[in-house]
Amino acid sequence: MATTADFRNGLCIEFNGSLYTIVSFQHVKPGKGGAFVRSKLKNLHTGRVIDNTFNAGVKITTARIERRKYQFLYKDSDSFCLMNNQTYEQINVQESQINAPQLLKEGVEIEVMVHAETEEILACELPNTVELEVQYTEPGLKGDTATNTLKPATLETGAEINIPLFVNIGDIIRVDTRDNTYVERVKK
Repeated sequence: MATTADFRNGLCIEFNGSLYTIVSFQHVKPGKGGAFVRSKLKNLHTGRVIDNTFNAGVKITTARIERRKYQFLYKDSDSFCLMNNQTYEQINVQESQINAPQLLKEGVEIEVMVHAETEEILACELPNTVELEVQYTEPGLKGDTATNTLKPATLETGAEINIPLFVNIGDIIRVDTRDNTYVERVKK
C-alpha cells in the first residue's frame, strides 16, 4: 500500500480492477479546501490514457512490475518471438503489446514489462532510439537545404517516416521510437 505522496512517473498501481501506470501527476493545494492530486493514468492492458483526481493521502495499491531484457528474434504470422538473454527462454507477444512494432528489427534488445505475481506480459518497450537503414527515398535536390523541408522514406523494416532532404538511400538514420520521427544521420 502507498499514498498519493508516493506518486512518481512510471509507478504501476491497481485502480478500478485494472493495472495502470502513472504518466504524469500534479499535487494541487488550493487556497480553500483540501489538497488533491491530478493525474494521467495509462491502462497497461488497453493503452488508454485517462485523467483522474485523487484526494491527498488516499491509500492506493501498487503493483510489482519487473522489467526484463529480451531480444527480438523474428515475426511470426500473428505474433513476435522474443528470447530472454539469460535463460534463452522464448516467448511470443502480440503486436498490440509492443510500443512501436513497425520499427522492430531482428536482434534489437527490448524491455518486457511483466506483472511479478501473475507472470503476465503487460507491454514491450523498444529503446528510445533505433538505427535503421533507408531503403527508398526520392533524391534531394542539390542546394535545397535552406529550409526544414522533409521527404518520405521507407526504412529497412518497412516503416515510413519523414526525413530531411540530405538523407539518401543506404544511409543509416536514428529514429525516435516514441513518436516515429527522424533524430539524426549516423556516421558509418
